[in-house]
Amino acid sequence: MTKPQPSSQTAPAHVAFLLLDRFTLLAFSSAIEPLRLANRISGRTLYTWQLVSERGGSVTCSNGTEITVTAKLDDLPGDSLIVVCGGVDVQRATSSGVLSWLRKRARYGNRISGICTASWALAKAGLLDGKRATIHWENFNAMAEDFPEVDLSRSVFVVDGARVTAAGGIASLDMTLSLIASAHGSDLANSVADQLVYSSIRTNRDTQRLSIPARIGVRHPKLARVIEIMESHIEDPISPSDLAEAVDMSTRQLERLFRRYLNRSPKRYYMELRLERARNLLMQTDMSVINVALAAGFTSPSHFSKCYRAHYDTTPYRERGAHGESD
Repeated sequence: MTKPQPSSQTAPAHVAFLLLDRFTLLAFSSAIEPLRLANRISGRTLYTWQLVSERGGSVTCSNGTEITVTAKLDDLPGDSLIVVCGGVDVQRATSSGVLSWLRKRARYGNRISGICTASWALAKAGLLDGKRATIHWENFNAMAEDFPEVDLSRSVFVVDGARVTAAGGIASLDMTLSLIASAHGSDLANSVADQLVYSSIRTNRDTQRLSIPARIGVRHPKLARVIEIMESHIEDPISPSDLAEAVDMSTRQLERLFRRYLNRSPKRYYMELRLERARNLLMQTDMSVINVALAAGFTSPSHFSKCYRAHYDTTPYRERGAHGESD
């Protein structure tokens, strides 16, 4: 393979990785390693970087590993690309000082990226108003509730002007390869991917999650379609008869289909989807339990609490309390 030609760029681009408490190590490493390889493969210093935290010192990631940082917020060059790295409980990890600093850097014209859950921090700072963005699928609904002014996408990464967001995990790699390709050409980005033994580079048109058939382990088009309808109508549940009609089946046929492949009724499966949405909202937002119930399609708080307890063996109120104590 022909070695990629060196870029004509004279000064290396500087990247500042702002590590929030309990950030996800995989998302961070997937963003920084391509920069190192771009330098090695090109034979030039195309990128330099620093690890930053609000106060300096070290930051603990979500798996308990401590990472030593080299700078505080105000120690950075003015033209840095800022990559905010989020992870567990990003709301608590995002201080008022970090928000103020992000707003200031945005006013100065810095390009700012959020990976994994850090899109929430960018949105909280007001940097994603009216812009397209993405976030890890598990946090998608909570962010949609908190920031309706953000045009949320389920893509693996999104570039909207000076704001770049990635869903976390390996999506950070796709994002960084895209940035390398934009600055230095696709040949270099492809060579970096080869070094990482990464053979399927995704674009901003690729979505985060596996297809429904892959997730449930069943390739049945009508079953997949019904589940897709269920997932898109959590707040306003659709009756079993309407679900069956949507795929040209009788209610009894739909019942047999779910029993055969998923060992549960359509009603039970739908309820589990709604309770899973409720649990995510309880753990990731400050929404009241009543509003969480409504967002999960329950008009009666008492019915919601009864169903939640039957499924998770705890009440919604205790769930939220236990989550707060564990943090």
